[in-house]
Order: sequence, then C-alpha cells, then structure tokens
Amino acid sequence: KGALSNPARLIELANAENKPVVVDPKGTDFKKYHGATLITPNMAEFTAVMGEVKSEQQLVELANKLCSDLALDALLVTRSEQGMTLFTPGETEFHLPAKAKEVFDVTGAGDTVISTLAACIAAGESLQQSCVMANLAASIVVGKLGTSTVTTTELAVAAGQHNHPDGGVMTEEQLALAVSAAKQRGEKVVMTNGCFDILHAGHVSYLDAAAKLGDRLIVAVNTDASVQALKGPGRPVNPVQRRMAVLAGLSAVDWVVPFSEETPQRLIAGILPDVLVKGGDYKVEEIAGGREVLDNGGTVKVLHFEEGVSTTGIIETIVKQQSYGKS
Repeated sequence: KGALSNPARLIELANAENKPVVVDPKGTDFKKYHGATLITPNMAEFTAVMGEVKSEQQLVELANKLCSDLALDALLVTRSEQGMTLFTPGETEFHLPAKAKEVFDVTGAGDTVISTLAACIAAGESLQQSCVMANLAASIVVGKLGTSTVTTTELAVAAGQHNHPDGGVMTEEQLALAVSAAKQRGEKVVMTNGCFDILHAGHVSYLDAAAKLGDRLIVAVNTDASVQALKGPGRPVNPVQRRMAVLAGLSAVDWVVPFSEETPQRLIAGILPDVLVKGGDYKVEEIAGGREVLDNGGTVKVLHFEEGVSTTGIIETIVKQQSYGKS
C-alpha cells in the first residue's frame, strides 16, 4: 500500500523464485501488480478501476477481464455485508457470504483478510480454503471495537476445527481453547481440583465460594487410578465419568476435566488460571501448581471446608448402618 516503490519488480523476483505474492491494492493503477498471485480489492476499489457494476454477471465478466489483463492467478473481491467472491480464470466463481453476526467496527477488516490469506497460503492451503479462513477471520474482527486482532484460538473455534462446548466435561485440548477464549473476553478464570468421590453439601458450599472468586470455574478431577493411589483400596466409590457428570451439573461449575497424576501441577501449569483455589488447611507454598500461577501474575487462595462433612465420614456412616442392619 505505497510502502514499496517498485512492486512490479518485487513481483517479478518473487515469481522467479516461485514465491506467491498476495496484494491488498491501493489507488487506481493496478498495472503495477501485474503477475501477482492474488489481489484483494474491496468493491469500491474494484469499481474505481473497472467501472460501475450493475449485476452479478457483469461483476464476473469484469473480474475475469482484470485477471486476464494483470495475469493474476486469482482475484478476491471483498464485498462488505455481501461477503467476498474469489474469481479464478477458467473456474466458476467461489462466493462466501458474510459470517459476522454483529458488526461493531470494520476498522482493519481488510488487513485481517490479507494477513490471514497470506498465512494460510504460506501454510500450503488452497486458495479457496484460505479464503474461507480469511472470511471467518474478518467476521471475528468486525465484531470487536477498534482495531483488533484475531487469535488462532478464535479462528479454530469459528472454523469448527475443535469441538468447543460451552461448558461441562472437557478434554484438556478443549479446555485450553475454552480458557483462551474466556481470557480474550476479559473473564477471570478460577481453578480447583479434588477427588469429589461422593459429592456432598460441603463440596457444594466450597465450589460455590470458589466460583465467586471469578467468572469461570474449572474443576480438575482425579481419575480412578489417581484416587486409588491417594485414598487406598476400595476407592473411588464412583468412577470418574460419573463424578465429573455430577460436578458438571452444578451451577457453580463451568468446566470439568480429568487428570491422571497424583497432583494436577502439569495441568495447572498449562492452563495458568487467574485464581487457583484449594480447600483445607494448606499453606500457599504447598499447593500443587501454586508457584506457576503466582509467577504468571495470578493469585492462590485457600478456602476452608465445611466442618463435619466429608466423603470418608459418609462412607463410615454407611458401613455402620449396614453392620447395624446385620446384627
């Protein structure tokens, strides 16, 4: 866009090395882009060069003429609320409708399109797939105020490349995406962990208190093997999938994820929540993952459990009642 004094020479050199060149054109002299792989004028820029467009058929004809005149591999015309259309010589035009649900600010949308296209083409994607990703990226950026960027997480979620449920039981990969998206929205993420073998009132009270420390609450749950290593034979009473399903049903809990190690330190270090919470009489320096969270600028909190209620106590009560029934 004017920063290069001789784009024609640069395009010539790039073509000699078989390097693709994508151009977001400026002005009305498109001849200097002769031989480029792809140019991406908006509708106003296109009509300023090719004249008024009165129909879709005329747009196709003028686009094909421009491709021929400039020896382009393809031409992408961005069309605001009408989306964007890719024209490739000898092929049917490829139209992508606009994806934005809400438009707050179109500043930087063109820059987002060209940069996403360049990244996708450099990664080996086809022109059509690159345009699909560019269209999604533009739909994300116009939904933000001011000049904004698009993260790879936002793009992956928008493209449906990852299963990204709003809440409930998740894999570590799904959780990482959800947490990244939440942080992009400015939400404070809280994380805690435990066995939660037999969910009781003390657990519910504790999780309610933890949830109030932020906007989103993650509960990491020990797998069955991990519980047995910590609690001994006969535990857990409930398998991990059932324990997670019950936790996911609580209004205080947003995301539930399993971990197989004795402590969730690795998981916490990967997620890096804003607030790490642990129940009991721990000192902050004793809490697994606490150092990583603090080093990242987060906080670590210790919440006390409700007295007189515990999974062990419930199990002992059940055993006593059964023995009374037999006597």
